[in-house]
Amino acid sequence: MSAIAGIYNLNGEPVSIEQSSGMMKAFEKFPVDDIQTWQKESIFLGCHAQWITPESIGEQLPFYDYQRQLAITADAIIDNREELFERLQIDREDRKKITDSQLILLAYHKWGEESPKFLVGDFAFMIWDEKERKMFGARDFSGARTLYYFRDNQRFGFGTTIQPLFSLPGVKKELNEMWLAEFLANPGMFDSVDPFSSVYKGIAQIPPSHSLLIKGDLILLHRYCTLPEESRKLQLKSDEEYEEAFKEVFKEAVNNRLRTFREVGAHLSGGLDSGSVVSFAAKPLLRQKKQLHTFSYVPVDDFVDWTHKSRIANEKPLIESTIKHVGNISANFHSFSDRNPYLEIDYWLENLEMPYKFFENTFWLRGIYEEAQNKGIGVLLNGQRGNWTISWGPILDYYALLLKKVKWLQLYRELNLYSKNLGGVRKQRILSAVNKKVMPLLYKLQQSKESPFPLFINKEFSRKTRVFEKLAEYDVDITGLKIPSAYAVRKKQFNNLYYWNTTGTYGTKLSLNSGVIERDPTNDLRVIRYCLAVPEEQYVKNGLDRALIRRATKEHLPEDIRLNLKIRGVQGADGVHRMRDKWDHFICEADHLKQDPIVKEYLDNSIIEKCISLIKKNGPKPELAFEFEFKVLMRSMIFYRFIKTMN
Repeated sequence: MSAIAGIYNLNGEPVSIEQSSGMMKAFEKFPVDDIQTWQKESIFLGCHAQWITPESIGEQLPFYDYQRQLAITADAIIDNREELFERLQIDREDRKKITDSQLILLAYHKWGEESPKFLVGDFAFMIWDEKERKMFGARDFSGARTLYYFRDNQRFGFGTTIQPLFSLPGVKKELNEMWLAEFLANPGMFDSVDPFSSVYKGIAQIPPSHSLLIKGDLILLHRYCTLPEESRKLQLKSDEEYEEAFKEVFKEAVNNRLRTFREVGAHLSGGLDSGSVVSFAAKPLLRQKKQLHTFSYVPVDDFVDWTHKSRIANEKPLIESTIKHVGNISANFHSFSDRNPYLEIDYWLENLEMPYKFFENTFWLRGIYEEAQNKGIGVLLNGQRGNWTISWGPILDYYALLLKKVKWLQLYRELNLYSKNLGGVRKQRILSAVNKKVMPLLYKLQQSKESPFPLFINKEFSRKTRVFEKLAEYDVDITGLKIPSAYAVRKKQFNNLYYWNTTGTYGTKLSLNSGVIERDPTNDLRVIRYCLAVPEEQYVKNGLDRALIRRATKEHLPEDIRLNLKIRGVQGADGVHRMRDKWDHFICEADHLKQDPIVKEYLDNSIIEKCISLIKKNGPKPELAFEFEFKVLMRSMIFYRFIKTMN
């Protein structure tokens, strides 16, 4: 993969060496295998390359095709190479030496602006079409790789990271207040509901699933990929056919992501998603005479699990069960005992170039990347999107659908089997939970007794930006109390692009820092399309949730993982426990930030003070890790430090 950058002077003037070298200099902090540039008249393209695939070794990038008069710079790994070879009628003897960037260029030559539709993989690229005098680029459907840009009347500049754009004359570092307001006002893990914007005024980004075209004075953004409606369902003859079809598409997605000349690693927890990825990856690697290196986070030794009995903070016994069953695995367990969410803030702000919310997992995410780098890993697999794809199957929501559709016999049978699978839980208790899904309005009284997520945005700032009106347009729950159906949440996950930007941002920037790229087979476009087309009754069956993956992994995973219905892992539960030695520093900084006059413009001091008071009263109790008040203070502190970097 690569960090890419470029300039297109719209007025036709040559790109100066100061501007081109200034952009590339911003990438110097990242490890690199090669640095190349290409320049012609008013166009400059650059690439800070990290070689991952065999084809990328010594790759010429940027690449200029003299015959077709096309130039490309790309940050890309294309997974459907064989399909593209056939579609593009590429001779078999030429296929091994064709790079992914050349494949993109050939696709563009054949299909033009429709070409991104035919690409499967993680990519961001820009192409200069010399004949047509236009610039065309795109970002993959889920935004796994970032691509920011700046445009004024004189020029268009782009980069994998934001910093290169600030090297251009006249590009100012000004905050985007609407983005900041959305970041502060919504309690969710996403940043802004506008996938086109960034934290900086004047710096935009190509959203996931979008292409960009610049020709003359026009700049056009087009959504080239919309996932199919869930109503378009497959109709296969048997359960076994659904299982075999799933295994076929998932196996291909996993195998495609093993394409590296370096070592292969994988995140591994005690669950179905990462376990399935690992189980499908280990055997083909054995044929390549490679071992799969797994990396697992475990809490520090003196941590006492305080979570509910249905949760487990230390998944090591479950992970070891998977490792023993699958084989061909070199396991690595890490607690990163000297790290905690508070100590990570400055590192993440510098590298993300923006404030963030996922502080609970920052210390082990960064740690695993660094350990993977030390072991020579090129590709680090994960199963992050699995909840919405391969292990889909919300059992209570499905039973609610059966109840609404008056399918009594089917519901009765399922309730009996579900009760049995849970060890004899009373059916009345299960039915009560189902009723809550069917008639959520009747449970408003119960919900009203719960505390909403504290609105810690400054009231005047929220009025000025009208942020709550905007969030309402996107149906964002600012209280954090609503319990939407799993089907509604899944639909949002695939249709609302702002959900995708967060993972793409930290994935890209962590990979650039380490030279290790995360690849997620559960997020493969072919896997997603298959999973969306599978009928719901395949996902909840015989009293099992996530039924399709449980059936399909019968030979791949041990029974205690495959059929585990009672406990699920929870990561980051020891976050506050880790901060004990720094707790006084944390409280002191929280007291200080509420006095800062600049921060007061953005944050509601009365809410901050209430949160500080509660935190002081309780001290560093491990149970605070997932409490709203601790989240507010950590998010405020991250925001505070980011604002300080601007002043």
